[in-house]
Amino acid sequence: MKKAILGKKLGMTQIFDNNGLVVPVTVVEAGPCYVSQVKTQSNDGYSAVQIAFGDVRENLLNKPMLGQLKKAEISAKKFIKEIKLDNAEEYKLGDKITCDVFAEGDMVDVSGTSKGHGFSGTIAKWNFHRQKMSHGGGPIHR
Repeated sequence: MKKAILGKKLGMTQIFDNNGLVVPVTVVEAGPCYVSQVKTQSNDGYSAVQIAFGDVRENLLNKPMLGQLKKAEISAKKFIKEIKLDNAEEYKLGDKITCDVFAEGDMVDVSGTSKGHGFSGTIAKWNFHRQKMSHGGGPIHR
């Protein structure tokens, strides 16, 4: 059975195991996620669940997405992802999905999206600073 949850990386830290060795760990805020849409084989041709995560102001969403979330009686969410599941019919609109779906020892496949700065200069990419624009700084800004 496939299980899924959305999360947000908060940062990195380290913990010590029983032998005193340092283990690097990633801190992730995982859930709670809410079921915003259930796709069934009879209606949509495949079985999937659409889950929403992360609060956001309502005026940042477009009206169709906001209407879909209100239909499921969910507040405005930033991240919405559809996940194909075999048991999608078991979920109902508005169901809350937390980390409790996972048990200790379960294998977890994590994928993420990096920020990406493209072909940018050092100021945008590494937060370097530029010269002053006054007092003879000249036309050289970067």
